[in-house]
Amino acid sequence: MRLLPRKLSGSLSARRRSRFAAPVVLLLGLLVSGGAYAAFAPAQADQQSSDASLVAQGRQLFLVGCASCHGQHGEGVVTERGNNYGPPLVGVGAAAVDFQVGTGRMPMEEPGTQALEKAPVYNPKEIEALGAYVASLGPGPAVPTKADYNYKQGDVVKGGQFFLTNCTACHNFAGSGGALPHGRFAPSLRGVSPKHIYEALITGPQQMPVFADTTLSPQAKRDIIAYLKKSEAAPSYGGFSLGALGPVSEGLYAWIAGIGFLVLIAIWIASGTASVKNKKKAQTHE
Repeated sequence: MRLLPRKLSGSLSARRRSRFAAPVVLLLGLLVSGGAYAAFAPAQADQQSSDASLVAQGRQLFLVGCASCHGQHGEGVVTERGNNYGPPLVGVGAAAVDFQVGTGRMPMEEPGTQALEKAPVYNPKEIEALGAYVASLGPGPAVPTKADYNYKQGDVVKGGQFFLTNCTACHNFAGSGGALPHGRFAPSLRGVSPKHIYEALITGPQQMPVFADTTLSPQAKRDIIAYLKKSEAAPSYGGFSLGALGPVSEGLYAWIAGIGFLVLIAIWIASGTASVKNKKKAQTHE
């Protein structure tokens, strides 16, 4: 390698020791860092501005449609007896909002033991805004992505095992629902979208327990959805499914149709016998 002449090397060394060297290096560093910030910061700033706008929109919707039950800041409303008129929403996450509002359960038409499914009151954009506002109150489950609830990647056999172990006590082996104490019931899962099933698992709406990822892995949740959709699409090889409610519905149909038919036959026989006796008595008197 060719060495620099002594005079040029000494000149560069003298310049590095100059009092202007440090400010020049600092200025160059600021220019480089400023350019990098200008390249990436605008997108981040726009994203933050968009999120803030969505949260603000959600708060306006919340104050109009939700605050009367859940409080102006999602802190909940307590009755004079100490019960929750509307539970606190801090920490429930956007997934809970997407499920409750997306299925029409919220806002409730009137207070009751259980929120019933109905047509949604808000459109998807408004539901997203409400979810963003509630998520800003405290950390909670986010709205799942399509990859999260893509049941095409699920194992039907494993899903059936998970479902029979954890869910059939309330929802029936076929997901047709069932009765619960205090006038409540586990709703039918037939026809429910995979997204809402996944959200119910991670948020635990109403009396349903929360199945966190530490309890039931995301893959296990997809397996359960795969089992439910397979069960839903399977034909009834035995004829009438009777709602897939099991022995309860079968026993009810047996009493109404079977025993009822026998009772009608008995009444018909008895009435026929009585008419014959009446005719014989009439002939005897003649």
